[in-house]
Amino acid sequence: MAASTPFLPTFTAAIGHNADAPIEHDGPHADGPSSELPSAYAVTDFAVDSVANAALATRALQQTLGATSTSPILVNRRLASLWFGWTIQPQQWQMDSAWDEIAGIYQTSDGHIRLHTNAPHHRRAAVDVLGCADERSAVTDAALTWSAHELQEAVYASGGVAVALNDRQSWSEHPQGKALAQEPLVHTATNPTSSTPTRSLTANPERPLDGVRVLDLTRVLAGPVATRFLAGLGADVLRIDPPTWNEPGVIPEVTLGKRCARLDLKGEGRETFTYLLESADILVHGYRPGALEGLGFGIEQRRSINPGLVDVSLNAWGHSGPWANRRGFDSIVQIACGIAAEGQSAYESTSPTPLPVQALDHATGYTLAAAAIEGWRQRLITNAGSTWRSSLAAHAELLCSGPAGPLQAEMAPLGSDDLEPEPESTSWGMARRARPPVNGLLRWESGASELGSTPTPAWRP
Repeated sequence: MAASTPFLPTFTAAIGHNADAPIEHDGPHADGPSSELPSAYAVTDFAVDSVANAALATRALQQTLGATSTSPILVNRRLASLWFGWTIQPQQWQMDSAWDEIAGIYQTSDGHIRLHTNAPHHRRAAVDVLGCADERSAVTDAALTWSAHELQEAVYASGGVAVALNDRQSWSEHPQGKALAQEPLVHTATNPTSSTPTRSLTANPERPLDGVRVLDLTRVLAGPVATRFLAGLGADVLRIDPPTWNEPGVIPEVTLGKRCARLDLKGEGRETFTYLLESADILVHGYRPGALEGLGFGIEQRRSINPGLVDVSLNAWGHSGPWANRRGFDSIVQIACGIAAEGQSAYESTSPTPLPVQALDHATGYTLAAAAIEGWRQRLITNAGSTWRSSLAAHAELLCSGPAGPLQAEMAPLGSDDLEPEPESTSWGMARRARPPVNGLLRWESGASELGSTPTPAWRP
C-alpha cells in the first residue's frame, strides 16, 4: 500500500533528500483498530513520515557507498507509532517513572500552566517561587493565586521551566511564534574552514555508519532518539554526561546501542573531551544555546578543533526570537504553541489535552538523525564539515500544519507480536524491545546501559 505522506515533502526538502524514493506502508493502516494514535493531530502520519525521512537519508548514504537496491522502504505504521512512545519491555524489573510527581498542568487564576520539574533544580525553582510545600497538593493550591503569565516568567527567572497555555491564535501573535514562522525546519551551512581528508573507513552499505564516531551530548529526549537511530546503523556512539547527571525514567529507552561515559567539562575532563571532539566524525548536542560557548566549546571553537565535523544540534524554541535561549521540553512546547489547547477543544475537555506521546521530541530526533546521515554523506563526497540545527517548536509548527487526527482511534499497548524475538541484555536486567519500524536498516550491537557505565571515555579500537 503506498504511503500518504502529508509531512514527508517538508521533511525531505529540509534535509535535501529525493522525496520520490519508493516508500510503502508495512503493516496495519488506519482501518486497523490498533494502528493509530488518537489525537486532534495526525500523529501516526507524523511518526511514519519522520521515520521515513531518516530511512531516506540512509538509503542515499547507502547508494553513495555503492549499494544498488531499488526495493521500497517499508515503514510499519503501528511500529512507527510505538517507537514514538516506549519500545522497551522490562523482564522482572521495573523502569522508573518518566515524570516527577509535581510535573504537570495546573490551573491558575486566569488559565493554565505546565510545570516541568523532572530535574531536581527545576523542581526546587518552581516550589521556591510558589512559596509552598514541596508536594503536589500544595503546588495546586499555590498556582491558583498566580496569573499564568506571571508564574511562567517568575519560574523561568528562577532557573525553572514553566509555560502558560496558549491557543494557536495567541501563539501566532506571540513574539516567539512570529519569529518561528520565519524559520526553516532545518538550518544548514557548510563549514567555511578547510578540513583534513576523511578517515579511511571500509565502505559497508549494509551498515552504512560502521566505524563512524558519534559524540553524543544529548539529554531527554529528541537528541537521544537521534543518536539511537545512528547506533542502529552501526555508528560508534559515545554519550558523555556530567558527573552527577541522571534521567532514570528514560535511560533504558534511549541508550540502546550506545556506550555511556562521564566527563567534567568544567574541570579535569576538558582535555579528554577536546580529544574526543577532535577525533569525532559527528557531534549531536542538545545543550541550551550558549551552554557550550560558556564552556569554551562554541561553534567557532568546534570548527577550529575539527573542521570536518558534522555538527548537529537542537533547541526547544527555535534559533531566533526572544525565547531562543530559553529552556524547554516537548511537553512545555505543546502547551505554549497551542497543541494542548487544540486537543482540549477537539475532545471538549475541561483541561488542556496534550498529544498521546512526546511526538515533537521523536520527530525532531529522526530529523536530526537524517541531518547527521546526510551531513556524513556530504563529508564523504566533499571532505567538508557542516552544521545542522532544528528545534522542537519548528516540528510543532509542522505537525499543526498537517491534517486532523483520528480522535477516537485506538492504539493497543506494546505486545508480544510487536517484539524482537531475542531478549536484550541491559544494565538493569533482561528486556524485550519492539521491532524496528523500518525494514532491514536497524540493528543494535548492544543493549541499553546506565549513564557512566563506560568507565573510560574513548572510541572503540
